[in-house]
Amino acid sequence: MAAPDRLSKFRERLELPLIAAPMFLVSGVDLVTAACTSGVIGSFPTVNCRSTEQLDDWISAIEQRTQAHADKSGRRAAPWCPNLIVHRSNARLADDLTVLLAHKPEIVITSVGSPEPVIKPLHDAGAMVLADVASIRHAERAAAAGADGLVLLTAGAGGQTGWLNPFSFARAVRKFYDGVIVLAGGISDGVALRAATALGCDLAYMGTKFIATEESLADPRYKAMVVSSSADDILLTKAFTGLQTNMLRPSIVAAGLDPDDLPERGAIDIGKDIDVGAREQRPKRWRDIWSAGHSASGVGGVVNVAELVQRTADEFRSAA
Repeated sequence: MAAPDRLSKFRERLELPLIAAPMFLVSGVDLVTAACTSGVIGSFPTVNCRSTEQLDDWISAIEQRTQAHADKSGRRAAPWCPNLIVHRSNARLADDLTVLLAHKPEIVITSVGSPEPVIKPLHDAGAMVLADVASIRHAERAAAAGADGLVLLTAGAGGQTGWLNPFSFARAVRKFYDGVIVLAGGISDGVALRAATALGCDLAYMGTKFIATEESLADPRYKAMVVSSSADDILLTKAFTGLQTNMLRPSIVAAGLDPDDLPERGAIDIGKDIDVGAREQRPKRWRDIWSAGHSASGVGGVVNVAELVQRTADEFRSAA
């Protein structure tokens, strides 16, 4: 019996079963638009916008550009997908949600907390809701809350990440969950993407390779560091965020810190007890200390998004 096509409503618009992952201070209008018009889902954290008003502007620009592409090519772009932080610490949650509801995105990813409070309004607006999860228990709770899909944060994903082996995690979740599964972590090429589908996943994230694209918001030094790094240069630490986070060791060294002698659990870069001038000079997480995943080993250079997607599609087809 053939597996169900959970992405049937988007299938003809997708070149690959892939999401250009939402990356803090990296994913912007140019990257999202280029991903969507190349045939992969383009996502971005809403907090990348400085304000709710800018969020409205970003989405309007993405809508206009993707529509212009459709008018010119005759083919609708892949969906654009905002990533909404649902934790109570996000002071803009209600306002950002209002903007999303007005624009009616086809897909929304929720992160850092239960998706339950936003599922009904998003469903009413016609959105498919995908929820980030980092453990079996998280997955069970998000499924029970009514999430249409689960993004499995596994060992090797860039930024704040999970810790489970992707093979074990995906197979365990598929045993009890029949919704959309997205594998996040270690997808460095089309062969890895093909493997994710063999595991029973419907989609996968690719993040680190999109950092090193011409359209990303990343600092040129950040892009160059991703290109020159390998999986051995990725450090899993709680020192910068209080949560398990994969960071680039060379960026930690460049900030004047010893990656092998870091304090524990969010002790760096808070800066609440120092004067403003000193705080401005301190290395900042995300701005100066950069994240990446194990798939840094698969980054060979800075390319444009269309080239990256085409290369990945060729690899994906050859691995069939």
